[in-house]
Amino acid sequence: MNSNNIDEVKQFLLNLQDSICSGLESLDPSADFQTDRWDRDSGGSGITRVIGNGDVFEKGGVNFSHVFGDAMPASATASRPELAGRAFQAMGVSLVIHPKNPFVPTSHANFRLFVAEKEGEDPVWWFGGGFDLTPDYGVDEDCVHWHQQAKQSCEGFGDQYYDKFKKWCDEYFYIKHRKEPRGVGGLFFDDFNELGFEDCFKFVQSMAAGYLKAYMPIVEKRKDHAYEEKHRQFQEYRRGRYVEFNLVQDRGTIFGLQSGVGRIESILMSLPPVVQWIYNWNPEPGSDEEKLYSHFLKTQDWV
Repeated sequence: MNSNNIDEVKQFLLNLQDSICSGLESLDPSADFQTDRWDRDSGGSGITRVIGNGDVFEKGGVNFSHVFGDAMPASATASRPELAGRAFQAMGVSLVIHPKNPFVPTSHANFRLFVAEKEGEDPVWWFGGGFDLTPDYGVDEDCVHWHQQAKQSCEGFGDQYYDKFKKWCDEYFYIKHRKEPRGVGGLFFDDFNELGFEDCFKFVQSMAAGYLKAYMPIVEKRKDHAYEEKHRQFQEYRRGRYVEFNLVQDRGTIFGLQSGVGRIESILMSLPPVVQWIYNWNPEPGSDEEKLYSHFLKTQDWV
C-alpha cells in the first residue's frame, strides 16, 4: 500500500458521495442537497451534504471526510492495543437517510479506509463499512430485496462473506441496553484487510454500489403510502432507538467525538430531526407496531 492507493480510494469515495446524492435527489425532486465544504487547521477536510424538509426525505446527510491525527483514540485501538500511539488518517463516506413517510425505512451506509502509521514501519490499514435498514413498519418483500442486493454485492469475493458480514451486522446493530436489534440488518465489516489491498478495495466498491440498488426501489414503492398521525408518532418514538445507538454504541460516532479531529456538525448529522421518548410505552397486541417487534426485529435469514 502507498500514497497512490490512498489517492485512489479518496477519489472513489468522492465519486460515491456524488452518485448517492444524485440517486436520492432523483427520488425527491422537492429537495436538493446543500453542500458544506470544511477544513480543519489541525489536519483534515470534508464535504458535508445535507437534504431536508422534502416530500420524501425529512432529513438526510451524506458526508465525506478525510482526517488526520497524531495519536489514535481509544475507540480505534480497543481491539488493537498494539496500535496505540500511532499517527493515523481516516477517510470515508457515511450517510443516514430519515424519510418523512413512516412506511419508508431509514437507511444507513458507511465505507471507510483507516491507516495507522509509525515512522520506520509499514502502515497498518483496513477497510470498514456496510449498509443496514431500519423500518418502522416492515414489509417482508422489502427485507428480502434488501438482503438479496447485499448478498449479490458479495458475490465473486468468497462464499462466506455475505453470511459473515450479515451476522456481524446483526450483532453490531444490536442495542444492548434495549435488548433488541436496531433494524433488519444488512452488511457490516471492520478491520478488513485479509484479501490484500486491491481485492479488498474492489470488494468495498461492489458493496458500495449495492446500497442504491437495495434502497431506491424500496423508497419508490413506499414513498406515497398513506399514513396517519399515529404512524408518525410511532416513527418518532422508534427514532429514539436510533439516537440511543449512535450516541452510546456506534464506533464511528464515538471515534469522531473522541479523536478531536472530526467536525461535530458532520458527525452528528445522522441524528433524526424529531424524536420522542415515551415512558414505559408498549405496542398493542396484534397491531402493526407490535409486529415490528415480534417479527421484523428478530434475527433471521431473509434470503
